[in-house]
Amino acid sequence: MKENHSYDNYFGMLKRGDGFTLGADGLPLNSNPDSAGHPVRAHHLSVPFNPSFDVSQTWNNSHRQWNGGAMDGFVTTTNSNEPMGYLDGTDLPWYYGFARTYGIGDRYFSSVLAPTFPNRRFLQAATASGLVSNAIPNPFAPSPQLIWDLLDAHGIGWANYFVELPEVALWPRNILRYHGHLHDIGDFYDDCKAGRLPPVSMITTEFFLASEGEYQDDQVGEAFTASLFDAASAGPQWSHMLFVIVWDEGGGFYDHVPPPPAAVPDNVPPGIHVPPDEPGGYDRYGFRVPCLVASPYAKPGHVSSVVYDHTSVLATIELKWNLPALTRRDAAASPLTDFVDLSKPPHFSTPAPLPQPAIWPFTGQR
Repeated sequence: MKENHSYDNYFGMLKRGDGFTLGADGLPLNSNPDSAGHPVRAHHLSVPFNPSFDVSQTWNNSHRQWNGGAMDGFVTTTNSNEPMGYLDGTDLPWYYGFARTYGIGDRYFSSVLAPTFPNRRFLQAATASGLVSNAIPNPFAPSPQLIWDLLDAHGIGWANYFVELPEVALWPRNILRYHGHLHDIGDFYDDCKAGRLPPVSMITTEFFLASEGEYQDDQVGEAFTASLFDAASAGPQWSHMLFVIVWDEGGGFYDHVPPPPAAVPDNVPPGIHVPPDEPGGYDRYGFRVPCLVASPYAKPGHVSSVVYDHTSVLATIELKWNLPALTRRDAAASPLTDFVDLSKPPHFSTPAPLPQPAIWPFTGQR
């Protein structure tokens, strides 16, 4: 799971799937009004993109950007044109090559109109447990049942590979609880080569340089992701693999597709106070984010328009091993099965060649 980019911000110019509406000049016609009501068109960003901290994905600003489905608050929430910026295949050649070769989802939504931590909680628990911000979680708070608990209960191996902090640290007590499942990112490359990946692996990306957060160099992040996929697809376990790349939330960048209603996960409400907070609940998806899926059995160049969110990853795991759902959200989620065709021999028994990333090899810097 990478950081903070909407579907349109990365793949609006892919020219397949539901991206930008293009004019005769091949440029996007999509726009948002500024505070004076003047339209601000979607525009190409330079790389490396170094914004002036003028994008925002807080609970309040995400709800204002959504604006009841009008999707017209991206500029006015920050008084900046930066949320209307996008990158394209000249900037992110490996990602675009991956999407055109394997598969991309154009109806994959983040799980809630909120920032990083709540959305990443949904990926493990199918709920945010009341969290609406990136505040440091209470180290003494117990965690709900997580996908890792289900896997442990049924004897299914798993690992969280990480660079700085593991994903399970979103409930800090879990660092000790799951200590035996936590591995340095270097172990991932070794385990790929040796065929030692467990049945379920989660990679918590490098945070400070390569996570693709909105103040980082996205081409460095692309190179890091490519290094992970290259290691996994070159290993002996490729023939049985489903490799999923998603982004946690939109980062305050424009997207034109209104997020639809979603199943309320549980009886824990979001920790908001109205006013001053914007009203809302866990009953609606967040903004669209990219979802890239590869497998030997992937449908070549497929665009999946099934509605997904982060709990679709959980639903896929639960379907594979016949596990119960964690909450009402993952019980209602569609698994990622539309990306693959298991009724035919694998089209990608040998991994397909992909374009070289803009920065290669991955070194952690430009």
